[in-house]
Amino acid sequence: MSFLEEFRMNEKPFTRRWFTSDSAVLLSIALLTVVVHVPAIQNYGYFRDELYYIACSNHLDWGYVDQPPLSLLILRIVRFLLGDSLIAIRILPVLAGATIVFVTGLMAKELGGGRFAQVLAALSAMMAPLFLGNAGRYFSMNAFDLLLWALAGYIVILIVKNRSEKLWLLFGFVAGLGVLNKYSMGFFLIGLGVGLLLTPQRKQLLSKWFWMGAVLGGLMVVPHLLWEARNGFPTAEFIHNVTYLKNRPTTAWEFFLGQFREVGILWLFGLAFTFVHKPARTFRFFGFMYLAVFLLMAFQNSKAYYLSPIYPIFFASAGCMIASLSTRSLLGWLRPVALTLVLAYGVVSTPFTIPILPVDTYVSYQRFLGVTVEREERGPAGILPQHYADMFGWPEMVDTVARVYESLPPEERAKCMIYVRNYGEAGAIDFFGAERGLPQATCTHNSYWFWKPQSWTGEVAIIFGTSNDTTECFNDLRQLFDRVELSAVTRCDYAMPYENLRPIFICRGAKLTLEQLWERDKHFI
Repeated sequence: MSFLEEFRMNEKPFTRRWFTSDSAVLLSIALLTVVVHVPAIQNYGYFRDELYYIACSNHLDWGYVDQPPLSLLILRIVRFLLGDSLIAIRILPVLAGATIVFVTGLMAKELGGGRFAQVLAALSAMMAPLFLGNAGRYFSMNAFDLLLWALAGYIVILIVKNRSEKLWLLFGFVAGLGVLNKYSMGFFLIGLGVGLLLTPQRKQLLSKWFWMGAVLGGLMVVPHLLWEARNGFPTAEFIHNVTYLKNRPTTAWEFFLGQFREVGILWLFGLAFTFVHKPARTFRFFGFMYLAVFLLMAFQNSKAYYLSPIYPIFFASAGCMIASLSTRSLLGWLRPVALTLVLAYGVVSTPFTIPILPVDTYVSYQRFLGVTVEREERGPAGILPQHYADMFGWPEMVDTVARVYESLPPEERAKCMIYVRNYGEAGAIDFFGAERGLPQATCTHNSYWFWKPQSWTGEVAIIFGTSNDTTECFNDLRQLFDRVELSAVTRCDYAMPYENLRPIFICRGAKLTLEQLWERDKHFI
């Protein structure tokens, strides 16, 4: 009797499998994820992208320059129901992270793992630095991306194990949601296709349910594709610019080493499980899937964390592999060592992934461990890593702009445009500036480019410099305006370096029209 046949004979009906003592343990670990995040959820401040997402959710559409529409629709609903507070907009990512933990444990169960394998898998998904960080540190599409990959992987396991081909319809629905949330779901689909083709599971491609699921997922994405076509495929331009102009150049080796920093080391056991563990040969396609997605990403200058959504599958298979190996007399130590590694790495890295420490204490902790801030992009690094630095300075920046705006005579304020250089600055002015009576920000960065003001007289504008070099910015603006006056400088030592000491100018007498400015300064990156 084969491994899978034995499991099918002992399997409880699907509707009753969740209500077991094992599931209760997994649910407890998932709830622990929530407990870990909630105390830190309001620490520091709004993240740059959160402010931009709030702005995007005020302009609902079938697409945006830098992302599909699903996460922005979710945010709009959350804001309608719960408001704009940090805890309101971050609670769904926290719950998504908890669900990932639970589903990862369920995957381990379906792969044949007992309670230890399930617990180890769930703890791996909970404590891996990248997963810990994306589950509630701030609102973004990444939390839902991780969840939808995990759900898709779980469904595939159920299909293969139980020969439940009708579940391809559910898979198609989840995959469609995944693409509407973030394009990285496409890597899952490509990798899965490669894995199926290279193993006996290619028979799945002959199922009518497989193709019905594909059609369902495809139809879900059509409105977004029509939006892209109608707007000249702006996302293609954005992805090209991010890959070759924004992301810091990395080698395939750096990409590989980055995996250990982001998710630890136990996933290697999971990869081995799919290739060398004979009872798991039915799931070998997951191993080929991993290799295909890794190669696709590693050789196109991707950031290391781009691969992270694939790991719940391999946390689950790692739990099964370590549980199996530990039954051998000489390898009984594997279980305590594996649990210790997962928990220790998670605890040590937690301050780097969620803001549980006061910022000054975090800086001291970082120095104590000898950790240097790595550049994620081509610009310089600051005191804090970017995912923390971009939570600082926004209210102070808006206060500075408000003082400049209030210094203008009333007749100039009525005609004044506030022109900023990136969506973080624009989102901050739109979010915090309303209470100070500021007009909506004007910006040509990413989706803000589509929200051009209807008119501008050109008489007066408050304009951010393009860099920290006040003299260079002044000289550039003098070519565009008759009169340029340095009015203020931003100040926040914890912010990203290019947001600290930024000059703010009052410019009068524009030498170009709004249309000319729009085409000149458009940047999708």
